[in-house]
Amino acid sequence: MEHWITEIMNQFGYIGIFLLIAIENLFPPIPSEVILTFGGFMTTQSNLSIIGVIIASTIGSIVGAVILYWIGVLLDVKRLEAIIVKYGRILRLTNKDIHKADAWFTKYGSWAVFVCRFVPLIRSLISIPAGSIRMNFATFISLTTLGSLIWNAVLIYVGAAVGASWGDIVGYMDVYSNIVYAALALIFALCVFLFMKKRFLKSKAD
Repeated sequence: MEHWITEIMNQFGYIGIFLLIAIENLFPPIPSEVILTFGGFMTTQSNLSIIGVIIASTIGSIVGAVILYWIGVLLDVKRLEAIIVKYGRILRLTNKDIHKADAWFTKYGSWAVFVCRFVPLIRSLISIPAGSIRMNFATFISLTTLGSLIWNAVLIYVGAAVGASWGDIVGYMDVYSNIVYAALALIFALCVFLFMKKRFLKSKAD
């Protein structure tokens, strides 16, 4: 995949970077780390500029995030409730759980949208719940732009700084990603445990 990504960027320059980052938001397994660090390296070997690569990649991030936001709008709370009515018993979820999650995201969603821009995989998917609760679109765009701009700029500058060794940065980012995923898995497991414990105690009290 890395060879395919670098070939597109070599051939199409800014347009290739824009398209790859937009697709990466919609299809997270495509590694933005490769696109951005190689994009930084390209600024030392071609007529591409660091600012130009940052702008192209950030616009791509925004476009991909907006598409996912509107997918989230289609999966609003009412549709989720319909899914829960049909499959809630299997998933051990109720509409009350959906409303709790909705209330949490309404309260903390702005921070989540910004912070998750620095978390691989989640940085793309966070746009869907933002759309499902209909987060103010201007706020969503502002936070997405700021978070994406920081993430993109850092990796592009690092890629430019290390030059031909940009591939080493991708390796370090893989380690970073694995650490983040492990932490998220632990947090998720803890939340599930506490949720199930609360359910058990409630059913026992009844």
